[in-house]
Amino acid sequence: MAKSRKKRRSVPRWKRWLQRFGLAVLAFVVGSVLLVLPLRWFDPATTAFMLQDDSGREPLLHEWNAWDELGTSIALAAVASEDQRFADHFGIDVTAIQKSIGEKGQRGYVRGASTISQQTVKNLYLWPGRNFIRKGLEAWLTVVLEVCLPKQRILEIYLNIAEFGPGIYGVGAASRYYFGVPPEGLSDRQAALLAGVLPSPRKLRPNDPSDYLRKRSDWIVMQMQRLRREAWLTRIAGADEMPGRL
Repeated sequence: MAKSRKKRRSVPRWKRWLQRFGLAVLAFVVGSVLLVLPLRWFDPATTAFMLQDDSGREPLLHEWNAWDELGTSIALAAVASEDQRFADHFGIDVTAIQKSIGEKGQRGYVRGASTISQQTVKNLYLWPGRNFIRKGLEAWLTVVLEVCLPKQRILEIYLNIAEFGPGIYGVGAASRYYFGVPPEGLSDRQAALLAGVLPSPRKLRPNDPSDYLRKRSDWIVMQMQRLRREAWLTRIAGADEMPGRL
């Protein structure tokens, strides 16, 4: 017994702290994977942003639509509006960040360069704001998301949880609320108007667009046409199949 206590005491304190730190890091990594990986097969019932919603709408409008029920227009519109390099980056678009920083001198501020993957993580797990802790968690979970899920699945989740108006989440609820059609029935113009409100869903109205939203939707439609000519959706469709998703 005395020898055992002496042996334990002989382990340097820094080694004990290093072991504890290693275990904590391992637990954090495993916990992150366990948080994200089930989304490969299961649709999230709610999100952190829905739980924090302060729009006053009761109940919230939310409807889940599988990828085949979304149609191509809204998928192309969201990519055209939010993240045209979505198929090429690994969750963090370094090129867009560098460009945004380079434009700071002209704009006077750094333009947002969040990817669809980052926005998906933020909506699912985090909270509004720009503090260092939130951005760090967002960056880490974005990498985990990209490792665990194929691009098509990430885009499917994003379209089903993004806020399109006060208390209106997901394109299924938004398309019916604003235009009276299911998502696969959206025209390119309607899809562009919906995608155009994503930066400011509490201020912009797709069914009563401001001049700014009209001009933005015109640009989005042009980008959609280009992406369609380039068969953009085939780049992510069917990649890394997800058998048995519920």
